[in-house]
Amino acid sequence: MKAATSPLRGTGRRAGLDHDAIVERALTLVEAEGSTALTMRRLAAELGVATTTIYWHVGGRDELITALIQRLSERHAEIEIEGAGPSERVMCVARHVWDSALAHRNVTALAHQVGATSLLEMPLEIALARELDTAGLRGEVARDALRAILMCVAGFLVVAFRSDDPGPARHQARTLWADITADGIDRSTVTALREPPDLPALFETAVRALVDRFVVDVEPRDAPVA
Repeated sequence: MKAATSPLRGTGRRAGLDHDAIVERALTLVEAEGSTALTMRRLAAELGVATTTIYWHVGGRDELITALIQRLSERHAEIEIEGAGPSERVMCVARHVWDSALAHRNVTALAHQVGATSLLEMPLEIALARELDTAGLRGEVARDALRAILMCVAGFLVVAFRSDDPGPARHQARTLWADITADGIDRSTVTALREPPDLPALFETAVRALVDRFVVDVEPRDAPVA
């Protein structure tokens, strides 16, 4: 009697493999090794399938990148926001933006490269808008508060990512300050400027100042009904 033949034999497909599994593996690969590691051939090898299988399930590399960014974005929507009052809750969201970008820096960099930063951050942006709304900020004031906070966070992220590859030491600001006497500036200030920045502490100070500028003395209202 002739042995039964698997319907998947010879197709390059693996039983149980689907779109979600491929996207999850692609996300893991980018998180671990960066966007340059994500090739259709490498991903197929990781999953033990033919390259054509990847294309069949997810389309091309551009579609795959969009899908993995969307996957991480969906996880951002699951964050828990804590805080005793409106300003603390707004700060909590701002910290989530900062922490998630650093924790997933390879995907953050990839999203920037392909122009999908807004797609990645939208759930956190919505969460921030909701907290500002609950704090009583509406219309243009809410818009300006949200944008100011996000731009401030983005600026700190630029510095944080740049610190991963600072370049020659002679180009660093603190190194340049070492050769400056700076008449008219207190010596203690020049000495302090020669020290590397404490980004987390500066982040808290700068974002807190922004949040307090917009949220302090604003009468909170009940959260909107979903």
